Amino acid sequence: MRILICEDEKQLANILVAILQHSNYSVDVVNDGVSALEYIKSDNYDGVILDIMMPKLDGISVLKQVRASGNKIPIIILSAKSQLNDKIQGLDYGANDYLTKPFEAGELLARIRVMTRKENQSSAVLTIGNITLNLTNFEISSSAGNLTLPNKEFQILEMLMRNKGQILSAEKFAERIWGYESDVDISTIWVYISNIRKKLASLDANVNIKAIRNIGYKMEEN
Repeated sequence: MRILICEDEKQLANILVAILQHSNYSVDVVNDGVSALEYIKSDNYDGVILDIMMPKLDGISVLKQVRASGNKIPIIILSAKSQLNDKIQGLDYGANDYLTKPFEAGELLARIRVMTRKENQSSAVLTIGNITLNLTNFEISSSAGNLTLPNKEFQILEMLMRNKGQILSAEKFAERIWGYESDVDISTIWVYISNIRKKLASLDANVNIKAIRNIGYKMEEN
């Protein structure tokens, strides 16, 4: 999953990046409200962490414009403003959640998991065929055993499982996992997918990652 952090306090932004990347999220950071609005409009994120007090355009104004445009992207406000009225205002304007600073990393991660959970996903696992991907501990498992996936492999497999049967281009993986500004080579993505295939085989998986020449990849049951 890819999360956009909108925070002008650079030290805190760096802490948020470290917390999220340690939990296998891909992260982009913007430091002002105008940039936040532009990045959100790119429709390339699964969720947003939004500060209220930002230069150029405050977080509430960003939130109001995003919701007015019909964009339903999950947004959690992370703010030093702890008064009840501030929380009510944020939620009334369309935030999915409101967390005050200082915060505990575990609580933030739990709220992000809830905020970004898909409507048809009742638990923190994805299952296709005999394979289950745990979104909390990053384990892939079957009756044959379990393996913990490193960051990029986990994110690639998560994308494939969430979009079962749909073809995802290598460029899509690059944008969502490495980011717009990355110069990751397409062959690098192939190496990651090859590694995932080997791990699926070691777990006797009855699912397969199929390559469609010059188009992309999709996950399907055998």
